[in-house]
Amino acid sequence: MKIEKILQERILVLDGAMGTMLQHYKFEEGDFRGDRFKDWPLPLKGNNDLLSLTQPQAIAEIHRKYFEAGADIAETNTFSGTSIAMTDYGMEELVYELNFESAKIAKKVAQEFTEREPHKPRFVAGSIGPTNKTASMSPDVNDPGFRAVSFDDLRKAYKEQAAALLDGGADILLVETIFDTLNAKAALFAIEEVRDERNIEVPVMVSGTITDASGRTLSGQTAEAFLISISHIPILSVGFNCALGAKQLTPHLEVLSAKSDFAVSAHPNAGLPNAFGAYDETPEQMAAQIKEYLDKGLVNIVGGCCGTTPKHIKAIADLVKKYQPRKLSVPILE
Repeated sequence: MKIEKILQERILVLDGAMGTMLQHYKFEEGDFRGDRFKDWPLPLKGNNDLLSLTQPQAIAEIHRKYFEAGADIAETNTFSGTSIAMTDYGMEELVYELNFESAKIAKKVAQEFTEREPHKPRFVAGSIGPTNKTASMSPDVNDPGFRAVSFDDLRKAYKEQAAALLDGGADILLVETIFDTLNAKAALFAIEEVRDERNIEVPVMVSGTITDASGRTLSGQTAEAFLISISHIPILSVGFNCALGAKQLTPHLEVLSAKSDFAVSAHPNAGLPNAFGAYDETPEQMAAQIKEYLDKGLVNIVGGCCGTTPKHIKAIADLVKKYQPRKLSVPILE
């Protein structure tokens, strides 16, 4: 079944945090390097995307745990999978392979579950993160006109990533954790180029991030302004993730739900981080807050971001079974 049709029938569940789960493995520098990169000149610990090449069994196991918990959609391990972000590790040349292999791993696990439970098909969302540079603002307070990256730099990087994710088997492309809408526009432009060149249709999810209590993205947009900025592109869903816990996201989701004809998604953090940067919110606490989204009919897709685990996703998956999806004023085209 196509995801567009399933969205009309039930709320879909996105998986939880990849980074949180990888922390449980306590991988050290040697684990990140493996045999292939043992002589790499730069430190590699922390390059989670690289683990798709050096520890693929761990990545597959994490996807498996989330699907077992009830997730319908798994995100690929490619949040930093652009040539721009990989510059930190000197691994720009590996970008295609990183994305291709990450999508391939997730797709294989998704197919296992789809074959086992044909009534509940599993999907792979190619995760496209924001990069570590911003096109709208200067990183230098003494030179406000300076930009560390151009729109065209971003477009090229995102195009390479999107093509590799699709080649590896991604069913959806997820442009997520958007703090600068100009970066997102570059990603969406690149995806449109790939779609046109290949003459294909691929569902696209767009998810911004509200960075603080101001209710704005880092580049200064409100939820409504963000929605207007990306609404010219035909997308599957629009939503918010990261930065805030479920409770703090509610008013911003209300804006999207009221103003958008797209499906609405949310994958918040497990509350706000404590003094040590860890997340204390239990699966039960998070599910209780997400219940408000469901009671108000705000979402079509819901999952978890930082600090969430398969237990959080199971609590969410068990909860959404009792609810109908948010009604779409304009049905999604199949």
